[in-house]
Amino acid sequence: MSETTPTNGPATRRSGAPPWEGWLQVCVLAVLFALLYARIAVSMAQQWWSDANYSHGFIVPLFSAWLLWKARRRLAAEPAQPSPAGLLVIFGALAILVLGVLGAENFLSRTSLLFLLAGMVIYFRGWRFFRAVLFPWAVLFLMVPLPVIIFNRIALPLQFLASRVASGLLAAVGVPVLREGNVIHLPSLSLDVVEACSGLRSLVSLVALAVFYGYFFEPRVFRRVVLVLSSIPIAIVANGFRIMGSGLLGEYWSPDKAEGFFHLFSGWLIFVLSLGLLVLFHGAMGWMDRRLQVRQA
Repeated sequence: MSETTPTNGPATRRSGAPPWEGWLQVCVLAVLFALLYARIAVSMAQQWWSDANYSHGFIVPLFSAWLLWKARRRLAAEPAQPSPAGLLVIFGALAILVLGVLGAENFLSRTSLLFLLAGMVIYFRGWRFFRAVLFPWAVLFLMVPLPVIIFNRIALPLQFLASRVASGLLAAVGVPVLREGNVIHLPSLSLDVVEACSGLRSLVSLVALAVFYGYFFEPRVFRRVVLVLSSIPIAIVANGFRIMGSGLLGEYWSPDKAEGFFHLFSGWLIFVLSLGLLVLFHGAMGWMDRRLQVRQA
C-alpha cells in the first residue's frame, strides 16, 4: 500500500519546526519594517492630516484591509507557492527607498513600501497569491500623495480649465464676463482662480471615491474603469459650477459674500453634487444596458 505526500499544502514551515518559529519570523519582519518605514509612514499620515488634497488617505488603508478581511477564507485556501522572484522585487523596492531617501523624494520612499510588500508576498506566498490580493494592493497607491512637480503640472492646467468652464457658465446665464488666463473679470469683482480653486482636491478625492463606489456597486471591471474615468470630467464641471456660484454671489449680492463661509461650504456642496452625478451616470449606464437588452430580445 503506497503513501501519498501532499505537494500543494499551505504550509511551508520545515517539518518538526516549533510552532512559534513562524511568529518569530513575522515579528522580525515587523521590526525591520518599522525601522525602515516608521518615519516615512508618519510623515505621510501627517500630510494626510494637514493637506486637504489627500485627506482621503486615512480611508484607503482601511478599505484595503477590509478587502483582505472580506476575502480571508478564499486567501487562506490559496496554496503557498513561494517564488524566488520575490527577492528581485524586494531588492528593487529597497533600491527605490535608497533613491528616495538620498534624493529627498517622498513619493519614491513611500511607493517603495508598497513594492516591498508586493515582493514579500511573492517571495513567501507566490504569484498566484499575489494575483489574489492584487486589487487591495493596487488600491494603496491612492493613499500616496503625488510628487510636487507632478501636482503643480496638473494644478496649473486645471486652474485655466476651471476658469474657462466657469466663465462659459457665467456668460450662459447672461453675466458680462472677461477672462484673462485664470482671472475672471465681472462688472463688480474679479475672481482669481488660484491653485486651491483648481478643483484638484475634489478631483483626487472623487477618483478615490469612484474606485470605492465601483467596487461596491458595479461587478464588471470595464464599467468600474468607466466610472473612475467619468469622475474626472464630473469633478471639473462641478468645480466650474462652484466658481460660477461665487461669481453670481459676488456680482448680485456682495463681493465679500463670495469668500469665507460660502467658499468653504460650496466646496463640500459641490463634492456631494459630484458624487450624485457619479451615481446618476452609473444609473444611466445601467438604463442603457437594459434598453439594449430589450431591443435585442
